[in-house]
Amino acid sequence: MANLLIVEDDELLRDGLSDLMTQAGHQTTTAEDGEAALAHIIASVFDGVVLDLGLPKVDGMTVLRLLRERHPAMPVLILTARDGVEDRVEGLNAGADDYLTKPFNTDELLARLQSMLRRASLPAFAPAPTAQSQAIQGPQGLRLDPVLPRAWLSGDAIDLTQREWALLRLLVQQQGQVVSREDVLAAWQAQPAEAGGSGLASNALEVYVHRLRRKLTGSALNIRNIRGLGYMLEHNTQSPG
Repeated sequence: MANLLIVEDDELLRDGLSDLMTQAGHQTTTAEDGEAALAHIIASVFDGVVLDLGLPKVDGMTVLRLLRERHPAMPVLILTARDGVEDRVEGLNAGADDYLTKPFNTDELLARLQSMLRRASLPAFAPAPTAQSQAIQGPQGLRLDPVLPRAWLSGDAIDLTQREWALLRLLVQQQGQVVSREDVLAAWQAQPAEAGGSGLASNALEVYVHRLRRKLTGSALNIRNIRGLGYMLEHNTQSPG
C-alpha cells in the first residue's frame, strides 16, 4: 500500500481518483489547489503524487518544481488536459516521471502509477557495487547497475529516472557507436517499469538527453548528437569546458 497525494481542482474527478486509488489498496490525501498541495508536501511524506497542471492559487508546474527541490526522488505523475508536445516536454523537463493526458483509461493510469511505485521502492541509496562483475563499466569512472536504475560517476551516485538509466546504459554498452533514436525508444519499451504505458513520443527524446547531459556536467563525458543518425557517448581527454 502506498501513501498518495492527489492534486486535482475538479471535485468530481478528485473524488473519483481517490476512490480508484483506495480500491487499488492505496491510502490517499487530496488537495484542491496548488497552495493546499504544497502545505501537504511540507507537512507529510508521500510515496507518490498525481498532479494536475491547471490548478488555482499555485499552478501545477510551480508545485512540481518546488516539490522537486524538497523531494528529488519522489515519483510524480502529471495528469492533465494539456496534451501538446510542448506541455509534455515542459512537464518532463521540470522533473515529472510520467505524463498522462485527460481523458484517460483507468487501467493505464493504475499501471503507470504502479510502475513508478516499483521504481521508488528500489534501494536508491544503496552503496555502489564493489565487485567489478556487478556493474557495467563505462569511461571516465562511470559505472551502471546492470538491473536497477542506478549509476555512479567517480564513486558519486547519479540520481536517474528509469528512462535516463536505460538511455545511459545503451550509450555505455555501445561506446564509440551511434545509438539511433529507434534503439532508445525500443529499449524504453522493453523496460518492465513501462508496462501498460503508451510509450513516449520520439520528439520528446531530446528532453531526456538534455537532462542526462546536465547530470554528467563537470565530467569529461558528453552525449553527442549525430544529426540525422542518433547519439553517441564521448569523453574528452582534456578538462570539460
